[in-house]
Amino acid sequence: MSKREAVIVGVADLPLKDGKVTVPMSVLQAQALCARDALADAGIPMRAVDGLLTAGMWGVPGPGQLATVTLSEYLGIAPRFVDGTNIGGSAFEAHVAHAATSIEAGRCEVALITYGSLQRSEASRNLAGRPSVLTMQYETPWGMPTPVGGYALAAMRHMHEHGTTSAQLAEIAVATRKWAAMNPSATMRDPLSIDDVLASPMISDPLHLLDACLVTDGGGAVVMTTAEHARAIGHRKPVHVRGYGEAHTHWTIAAMPDLARLTAAEIAGREAFAMAGVRHDDIDVVELYDSFTITALLTLEALGFCQRGEGGAFVSNQRTAPGGAFPMNTNGGGLSYAHPGMYGIFLLIEAVRQLRGECGPRQVKDAATALVHGTGGTLSSGATCILSTH
Repeated sequence: MSKREAVIVGVADLPLKDGKVTVPMSVLQAQALCARDALADAGIPMRAVDGLLTAGMWGVPGPGQLATVTLSEYLGIAPRFVDGTNIGGSAFEAHVAHAATSIEAGRCEVALITYGSLQRSEASRNLAGRPSVLTMQYETPWGMPTPVGGYALAAMRHMHEHGTTSAQLAEIAVATRKWAAMNPSATMRDPLSIDDVLASPMISDPLHLLDACLVTDGGGAVVMTTAEHARAIGHRKPVHVRGYGEAHTHWTIAAMPDLARLTAAEIAGREAFAMAGVRHDDIDVVELYDSFTITALLTLEALGFCQRGEGGAFVSNQRTAPGGAFPMNTNGGGLSYAHPGMYGIFLLIEAVRQLRGECGPRQVKDAATALVHGTGGTLSSGATCILSTH
């Protein structure tokens, strides 16, 4: 074990009402509020932060290093380690990995990971790709809707190869809504049935409206430090970062190696399991990116929780719902809790709260080990973290 083992000691997310922030604010304010609350959760002052990681989009100028520079100025800190990696929704799982290696190497003592988006309040989300960007020339001019069109292609291919049905995809949306019903912070909490999903408008065949994530505001923050520092503070039970992995394979859907297979998730998951030294049966709770129902199904297969082509059968009969054998997306996920554009940080926040036993009615009993997996782009990138209480 590393003498400077990295742990997560604080998390926070932005209060929302009907998917929007409760008071007007800027994206920087959203991130600052989450940073403040996550640091308070950890019992660490802002002045102690010497590592800053963020992925800018929708309102923060310039993804990459400029986002960290802008945010550090706003927070009034001078970090000696910065990371502006932006690989879409999986960026924050990658940030946990990068922060862990930096903490272990002594490059920083307290790492702050943040994200903020006001895409719903500002009606600012526009993901249409420019034809001049790499292989967008082969998709955008011909009417490919972004991003749903790419996910629809993957879903259709999976159905063709493996006989997966729309009803099986709907199982995921229904199960996730049941978790959301127990989360007072969730945007959508009304009862949902498989028939409801199948009756909702078709937005890109074979995906229905209720197969798709929400469009909301949102912000989140995660604080990491050394296990030794966490013990000295004694403020919260630390969550240990046991394993991680990341990969990406393409940008546009036309370049995806296999429409029915998440190669990036396979690589990331394999590395995370190997590093953590755990088996699939050791995982108590799973938090997977669910931009669309097909995203979660493909990820389950890629991570090895079931064989290729068996995802539809795996999620049937509400297996992933409260009371099911496989607790998944326990806050309501991107399908029913919130989805502010890049959802990966909220997967981490929920996993930490589950491991700390803070989730009230939706708490998974005796949760000690969690797997978190983010997906970015159009099934383009994947990053996996395995977390535990010991």
